[in-house]
Formats: sequence, structure tokens, C-alpha cells
Amino acid sequence: MRAVVVTRPGGLDALQVTTVPMPEPQPGWVRIKVKAFGVNESEVTTRKGESDAEVTYPRIPGIEGVGVVDQADEGSGLRPGQQVATMMGGMGRSFDGSYAQYMTVPARQVIPFETGLPWEVVGALPEMFQTAYGSLAAGLGLQAGQTLLIRGGTSTVGLSAATIAKDLGATVLSTTRSPDRAGELRAIGVDHPLVDNGTIADEVRELMPDGVDAALELVGCSVLADTFRTVRRHGTVCFTGALAGQWTIPDFTPFMIPSGVRLTSYAGGATDLPPQVFQQHLQDIAAGRLGAPVAKVHHGLEQVRDAQADVEAGTTPGKHVVLLDD
Repeated sequence: MRAVVVTRPGGLDALQVTTVPMPEPQPGWVRIKVKAFGVNESEVTTRKGESDAEVTYPRIPGIEGVGVVDQADEGSGLRPGQQVATMMGGMGRSFDGSYAQYMTVPARQVIPFETGLPWEVVGALPEMFQTAYGSLAAGLGLQAGQTLLIRGGTSTVGLSAATIAKDLGATVLSTTRSPDRAGELRAIGVDHPLVDNGTIADEVRELMPDGVDAALELVGCSVLADTFRTVRRHGTVCFTGALAGQWTIPDFTPFMIPSGVRLTSYAGGATDLPPQVFQQHLQDIAAGRLGAPVAKVHHGLEQVRDAQADVEAGTTPGKHVVLLDD
């Protein structure tokens, strides 16, 4: 089969399209014929050699993908030809991922679904929807009628979180660094787009004098102290990402967290996304009730370099998707 392999870290030319042996599934694993996959910042990090020690080389990158079951044990509950999604759990990091015609993954991280949506739409969803849903459900416990601040709102996870929160019935405040992109946030239903210059707490308090009920932190530790100031007493901040690159706080002290404000984090996996929730999300997209933020569709493994270049440029909101044509 054909795959994109990173033999050693480097620039875009480290992404080499080559022929590799067909992967054979281990007991309890499933082989999937890949139809499409989203391209993520973490895969750029893997290609550059900036990931943690979990990543080894040579490696087929790709932390998410969608396709159809090609081979599965009877006990898996999956059948050949079934539509499935998979993500995370070491994919593309400690074992080969989705930048290939076929991939093998543990059956426990496979989510079956049925949809008539195009593969390039479904391929945009698994990682960003799982991360967004997990952050809101497991991290924040967001409820209908509550207020949510999304910091890093034009990221793929931020856009997905906004659509999920609005569908739930929350009031959503969401940030962008560029005033020109505020309209993009309004277009997906955000109630209060905010331009983030590094300090937004005062503006949030003008809108919500008591503070928001929940805040999803995607920008990172460089702005976390300011995010704390936006949340009401007994509200919660969920740390999920660090788009600005700062994952730690030097000389951290617990007393930097305001009294009564709760801090949690989210770094879950496929098991946090119930199949029925993913299926409902697909149905909502098909019915036009939710949007699927697709930035651009790239055709074939040969365009993976272009897709990663676009992700690094960050000029187009939404997910870059690679569609594998038969």
C-alpha cells in the first residue's frame, strides 16, 4: 500500500510518499481502509521532531481518520464495509496513523456510524469534535442556559466547541486575535465575538458582570491568569490546548487561581465520544443544524505537504482534510 512516512524529523520534504507493507491487525485491532483524514498541528509537530518521547521514527503520521472496516475480529462487534472513525490513543505517534491507504488501530478506539455525508466532511470531524465535546462534557460539564467563554475560538476545536455549545443552548463568548475574523464567529452562532490582545477579562466582565460559568482555554498558559479573571465564583476553567505554545507556568503557585474558581483539564481520547453522540452530530450536520468547519479539501497523499503547509500558515479557519480517492 502507499503511505506518507516520516523517517526523520525535518521540513515538509520529510513527508515522503512511499510503498510500505500492508499492515496486519494484532488481536483486538481493526484494519481500516482510509477514506479521509484531518491534518492537525500535532502532526506538524511530529514531522518537525518537536513532540514528546512517545513519538518514534520512522512513523506514518495521522492522529485521526475515517473510512470503512477492512478486517476485524468477530468479537469486535465491527463488520467489513462498516463506516468508522478513529482518533488519538497513540495513533501516528507510538504506532502508525492515518496518512496511508490502510491503518490498524485498537478496536476500543473505533467509532461506527452511518451517514451519507461526503467523506471530506466526515473526515474533518473526529479529533476536533472529540476534543471539543470532551472538553465541554467531561471537562466543564456545560449545561443549557450557562455562559461559555472559548479562548482560541477560530481554531478547529474552538469552532466545533461553539457549535456544540450553541446546540446545547449555551450563551457563547469566543475570541479571535484578528478583528477581521469576528464575522466568522458570528456566522457559526457565537453571541459575543471578542478580539483577544492578551487581556480580555475586563471586556468579558462588562458583558457578564458576575463572570462566565465556564471557560475553555485553548490559547495556553500565557493567558491563563487572565482567563481565570473571566470566570464567576464556583465557575470552571478547562485547560485543553496551548495554541500560543506555552504549556507550563514558571513558578506556578495554586494561589494564582482565584478563590472559588475551579481549574481542570481535558486530554481524553476516542472513548470519551459516545457513538450515539457522534451519530447525532452527523445527523445535525446533514440536516443543516450544525456546521462542519472544513478549511480546504486536499486530494491524495501527494497533497499532504500542501495541507501541512496550510495548517502552519493558519490563514484559513477550519480543518484541512485529505481525501483519498480510490
